[in-house]
Amino acid sequence: MSDVLPSEIAAWQRLESTARELFAAYGYREIRVPIVEQTALFKRSIGEFTDIVQKEMFTFVDPGGESLTLRPEATAGIVRAMITNGLLHNQKQRVWCGGPMFRHEKPQRGRFRQFHQLDVEAFGYAGPDIDAELIMMSARLFAKLGIERLVLNLNSLGTPESRRVYREQLVAYFSAHKAQLDADSLRRLETNPLRILDSKNPEMQELIAAAPAITEYLDAQSRAHFEGLCRHLDAVGIKYVVNPRLVRGLDYYTHTVFEWVTNELGAQGAVCSGGRYDGLVEQLGGKSTPAVGWALGEERIIELLKVQQGPTPPESPDVYFVISGAQAEAVGLTLAEKLRDELPQLRMETNCGGGSFKSQLKRADHSGARFALVLGDSEAERQVVGLKSLRVEAPQIELPWSEVAAELRSRLESTG
Repeated sequence: MSDVLPSEIAAWQRLESTARELFAAYGYREIRVPIVEQTALFKRSIGEFTDIVQKEMFTFVDPGGESLTLRPEATAGIVRAMITNGLLHNQKQRVWCGGPMFRHEKPQRGRFRQFHQLDVEAFGYAGPDIDAELIMMSARLFAKLGIERLVLNLNSLGTPESRRVYREQLVAYFSAHKAQLDADSLRRLETNPLRILDSKNPEMQELIAAAPAITEYLDAQSRAHFEGLCRHLDAVGIKYVVNPRLVRGLDYYTHTVFEWVTNELGAQGAVCSGGRYDGLVEQLGGKSTPAVGWALGEERIIELLKVQQGPTPPESPDVYFVISGAQAEAVGLTLAEKLRDELPQLRMETNCGGGSFKSQLKRADHSGARFALVLGDSEAERQVVGLKSLRVEAPQIELPWSEVAAELRSRLESTG
């Protein structure tokens, strides 16, 4: 698990504010669900034999004897909230959620045991149009952030019925080649054979490439849904690769699955993944409800922004207020608060803790502020303040306290 330091937070804020505005523009409303849920929720939704449930969850028994788990993903909790709060009764819902998730994985670049996701879900929409819109929204988010060179992988896992037929064929194929399977794949063969297709073991890639493809076993309904999705994406010019080996690590997916991937983050190539899970609401006790969504890993996006664009500069104050001397300190904070009243959007860092003029001006320069206000005992006595430009050559001027807000407003508007 890692800290996010003040010097690093600007990239996080940029990502989250951009996403929040975009989600609202598409009609998605925020929902917040607990970080801790009953363990049974994840066993029922994600799948008892998945790697997440078997090896990666942080699970504990509370003082009342109940088994609880730190959420490894957001979808299950959102579905539970939809059901328990009656939000799916004759209603369609578009929602999003953000926050920390927890999985006991091997830490790698862009992958931590506490990680953060932005999660978008739509309930009550059965057609491929909503699948397409969600993918379009993710593409627009990347464009707004200036992220380039991502590849969209698409696949269909079909209906539960068609996947059951495919699963049988897959088990038969890999059972005939057991000697070539690694330990993880042997375990998955008995529990979740589709996950063998996701193996990163280079020694198994030739065997996996020759395995039956799920696209050969799709029924007519699944083919029509997938072809409809592709038509929508073609119409808006979103390029994609149909990848019949793309599966998801969660059991609840049906029909559409997709991933945005990059080759610029080493082994952790997926930055945004999602798909359709039409059976999950009913599986968790609600009425049968079509649903689709995606989740984006914030750490991976921020790492990708750093690779492609360099570090995001921290947000600097507009003004640093230098206050030196007993008389100045007696009135400085009051003057600062009046300026904040008059200029609600002003970002101003006020010097606290004393220090000489020289040391305070060094702090002002180090803060990245464009201007410094200078108040010493002499200025306080005359009820004026000095205004000094810190980033361009310009003479320092004095202003009566009543004129400071107007002058700052004018200068800040002229310099953007």
